[in-house]
This record gives sequence, structure tokens and C-alpha cells, in this order.
Amino acid sequence: MVESNDRSGRLVTVFGGTGFIGRHVVRALARQGWRIRVAARRPYLAGHLQPLGRVGQIHAVQANLRYPASVAAALRGADAAVNLVGILTQTGRQSFDAVQAFGARAVARAAREAGVTKLVHISALGADPQSDSDYARTKAAGEAAAFEFFPDATVLRPSIVFGPEDDFFNRFASLARMSPVLPLIGGGETRFQPVFVGDVAQVVAKALAGETRPGTVYELGGPEVKTFRELMEFVCATIGRKRLLVPVPFGAAHYMALGTEIASTLSAGLFPKMLLTTRDQVRLLQRDNVVSAEALADGRTLGGLHVEAEVIETIVPTYLYRFRKAGQFERQRSA
Repeated sequence: MVESNDRSGRLVTVFGGTGFIGRHVVRALARQGWRIRVAARRPYLAGHLQPLGRVGQIHAVQANLRYPASVAAALRGADAAVNLVGILTQTGRQSFDAVQAFGARAVARAAREAGVTKLVHISALGADPQSDSDYARTKAAGEAAAFEFFPDATVLRPSIVFGPEDDFFNRFASLARMSPVLPLIGGGETRFQPVFVGDVAQVVAKALAGETRPGTVYELGGPEVKTFRELMEFVCATIGRKRLLVPVPFGAAHYMALGTEIASTLSAGLFPKMLLTTRDQVRLLQRDNVVSAEALADGRTLGGLHVEAEVIETIVPTYLYRFRKAGQFERQRSA
């Protein structure tokens, strides 16, 4: 049964609310009327979230998933919880295990102990306890922890998430602006199903409104499946730059990634982020990142939730224009 959309007075704690996906989730929940407590390692960086809601509707508190006491404090008095925390690369004590496995368990356990009634956990397509990738394996461990303490939790597995602050299209557009060559790891044949961040946020809001099935994993992908090569061609066409796309076999990519990891370590963090590729990312690229046939048949997708997914051709050019030679005026000048 679908609950009322009026959430006035109800409190949701959003872990990772200051990040890329987080700000869109906070906006969606604010529109539903939730009071929102944003739990972040650096709450002083959450000022940009205040205008997304009414005065006093959104506030930030300090919490670190490695410290269960801070997680418990962030959940005190909350009616619902959303865990968005995840990392793409490991740095220092921010390891995949600490954040995506131990951290997810800390949130789920504390939420249960605090009497929270709804939990939404953000995972990723490709989460697999048997995966060779540490990222995918710890994502699966996080899902297992969520269901262990919250059997009726909603788990969302998005493909590559795109939007103005994304770490995919922006990264490769930045690389294409500087480099005449773009490497296609594994020949560029890995398939992806990019999903708009606003659509992911809409599903989170639906889950907290009771519009998803309890204890269910939803797979979120956009309306188009594209190979890595096609995505790189799209990026180059969007920013108006001709670049050589060079296939790199997975074996060679492994050693290329090892080299960038060593360079990043030796540079004490000064190595450009856009040039860093890790061996774990190479392992991830050996599997397609698309919605499964089982999820499609079972309605565990955007379509099954009646969300009309955005396409990259509509959204991505609106923020990649800054990588063109003449910025937003390039098309007008060339016309």
C-alpha cells in the first residue's frame, strides 16, 4: 500500500548526503516533506544543501562509518535511514572494506537498534560476493549486512550514474581536453547502462514513501546500453575534440594501472586524479555493467517503478560544454 507523500515532521538520516548522489537525494526527500539529517565526515561542507529545503528542514551532523558511536548518534530519533556512502578508489583508512562492508554493517545495525522503520541502501550493479574485484565484493558484503539487520530493506544497484558533478563523463572529457589519445581498456567492448542521478534520487524517495517491495534489490539503468567505446566517442563528439581511441588488452591494462597506482602513491596525492586507473577498476571492466534480464522480468527496474529515465544525450551536453575549445559559445561561433 502506498503511503501519503506528506512526510512533515518525520526524520530521515542520510549518510553520504554531501556527495554527488547525496545532494540530489536530499533535494528529492525535501520535496516530499521529510526533515533531513545529513550525516557526513565533514559536516561543515554541507552548507550547499541548506537551500534545497525550507528553513530548518535540513541540517548536518558529524558521523564516520568507521566509528559506530557516531553512526548511532546520527540515527537517534530517526524514522528512516539512507546509506549512500561508497568510494571508487581506496585512500588511507578509507578502504573498500572499511567503508562499503564494515560501514554498511555499522549503519544497518545502528538503524535497527535506533528503531528506524525504513532503510534504503545504495549498492552498485556488479555487486558480487565471488567477484575478483574488491569494490564489487565489498558492495555485496554491504548488501548482505543491510539485509541481515533489515530483512525488509530496499537495496538499489545503479549502473554508472551521470549528472553535472559525475566522476565519469567529466573525468574523460577532462582527459580528452588534454590528451590526444584515450585508452579503451579491454578494447572498449564493456557495456554500460548510464542512469541519471535525478532518477536514482527519485527511486530513493519512492522507497521511503513505501512504493518499493520490501526486502528487494532494484537494478537501475538508463534507457540506453552503450559500450565503453561508444561512450568515449560520445564524449569526444560532445566537446568537439577528435581523439585517437586506442584499444588496450586487459593484460596490458593491468600493468598500466599498476604504474598509475605507484605514481599516485609516490606523488603523495599530487598525481592527477583523471589519469589514475587502478587494477581493481580494470577487473571491474571485465564484466558488463547492465541491468539483468531477471530484474527486467521481475519489474525491479526504473520502468517497473514508473520512472521515465533520462538519456545521456539530453543531460550530459548541458554540463560538458565547459570542455569545448570555446566553452558554451562554440556551437554559436561554428554556425
